[in-house]
Amino acid sequence: MTPGAGDGDPPRVSIVVIARDEADAIVAVLDRVCDSVTVAFEVLVVYDDPGDTTAPAVAAYGDGRVRGVLNGLGPGPAWAIRAGMAAAKADVVVVTMADGSDDVGLVDSMCRLVERGCAVVAASRYMPGGAQVGGPMVKSALSRTAGLVLCWLARVGTHDATNSFKAYSVAFLDEVGVHSDAGFEIGLELVAKARRLRLPVAELPTIWLERRTGQSRFKVVEWLPRYLRWFRFAFGPALSVEQVRARAAGAGSPPE
Repeated sequence: MTPGAGDGDPPRVSIVVIARDEADAIVAVLDRVCDSVTVAFEVLVVYDDPGDTTAPAVAAYGDGRVRGVLNGLGPGPAWAIRAGMAAAKADVVVVTMADGSDDVGLVDSMCRLVERGCAVVAASRYMPGGAQVGGPMVKSALSRTAGLVLCWLARVGTHDATNSFKAYSVAFLDEVGVHSDAGFEIGLELVAKARRLRLPVAELPTIWLERRTGQSRFKVVEWLPRYLRWFRFAFGPALSVEQVRARAAGAGSPPE
């Protein structure tokens, strides 16, 4: 058992793992979490369907820090992430995927940065020391371009605003709420909200590796308009919490 992460310790970080039929990958991901994370943690593996092939693999894992969460909020990754956040017991939430592409060895450092006062900590593929190995070329180019534009022009605090692998302050989540309801744009949404509130956002370099098993379910064409909404939202003057929540809840593109 990893020091400082005993079964009886209250978790400092809740690691939300989004899964859909990931029976072939989930055990290796859970092994890496349990081997590398030293702060007290819980792992919440979230799936939409009780018949998901991930569920029995999680149930059989045999570590009390790991539990399955059935997403009852709505279908799709955004609702699954929101369900995991709602079930979290810690003051810090880290979101990652069940395909093994993310380096969960960063969780300790991400957690500590949030505990020091960051609203969001991004694992960044596009800062010095980071890299993306493999993956669809179009998706990668769009993500990199958006990340660099937001970093240098909107000054969001990270080169990789679109990456889903991020840590969040639960107090920040409770304050601003989550409004995404479809794809993986929650990471961008929360970076944009932190920027408009002028809250600290930090980043750490990560090396993202294309999954070895299964198939990516990222829908570039379908989800692009939702990413553009939060891309635009990141630009503009400082807002109050009430203004951020009101504009994010508005129909269509939030006004500046």
